[in-house]
Amino acid sequence: MSKTWFITGTSSGLGRGLVETLLARGDRVAATLRTVSALDDLKAQYADRLWLAALDVTDTAKVRAVVDRAFAELGRIDVVVNNAGYGLFGAGEEVTDDQIRQQIDTNVIGSIQVIRAALPHLRAQGGGRIMQVSSEGGQIAYPNFSLYHTSKWAIEGFVEAVSQEVASFGVAFTIVEPGPTRTNFRAGLVSPPPMAVYDDTPAGAVRRAVKTGTFVLKGDAMKMAQAMIDSAESEPAPLRLLLGADAYVRVRAALMGRVAALDAQKEIAFSTEVDEGS
Repeated sequence: MSKTWFITGTSSGLGRGLVETLLARGDRVAATLRTVSALDDLKAQYADRLWLAALDVTDTAKVRAVVDRAFAELGRIDVVVNNAGYGLFGAGEEVTDDQIRQQIDTNVIGSIQVIRAALPHLRAQGGGRIMQVSSEGGQIAYPNFSLYHTSKWAIEGFVEAVSQEVASFGVAFTIVEPGPTRTNFRAGLVSPPPMAVYDDTPAGAVRRAVKTGTFVLKGDAMKMAQAMIDSAESEPAPLRLLLGADAYVRVRAALMGRVAALDAQKEIAFSTEVDEGS
């Protein structure tokens, strides 16, 4: 059965891949992006099945207005996809205060406000699905991506909590965690002027890898889009959807390492409880 989707950040990459695939299979899509003309070709082809709105997710008032209008004009929306975001590429000491604010405003607060705007509508219609696009970088971390990782770890924490708050209303969440993917993500990276002191550090090594192309991008955006669409049919909704073979290997290794480190501290953890009878 066809569904209606609301998707942010649809001008290119994974967002556009979702829109193209969904329209081709007969679904309706409410697509938001900064410049709506980027989807003129799809609008000409699919007409009324593609609803468009200009949206910068850092504008909270506009987020609420656009989400409200989409539900009002389309009726039921089955799946909301928070895809808008970008990467701030620099060591924690290098990035500017304004760059930090913009990263958090876009990737964290913007996503939070889309979710907050959608929840009253999803509750009123008896449920729905929200997909939050995160990254393998929501569970692991690379040097030189410190603020990007901050945003992804933060939004994953928000979603984990809110998913428990609204489960009884029939609203389910999936955190999508793609590995490095062949999209325009690299071109969209924002970078501060590099500090020479970091040249011979892990941060410098990651910079060189990205610049030379040795930071390998294996992910196929269209295959990932299809995996997301398929997951919307899964009951119960998976809380996380990890995409990419290398991402799976890296995240699994990180999680196993954390469990091992946790187990090594078990005696310390238990020793800090209040003594019985105190």
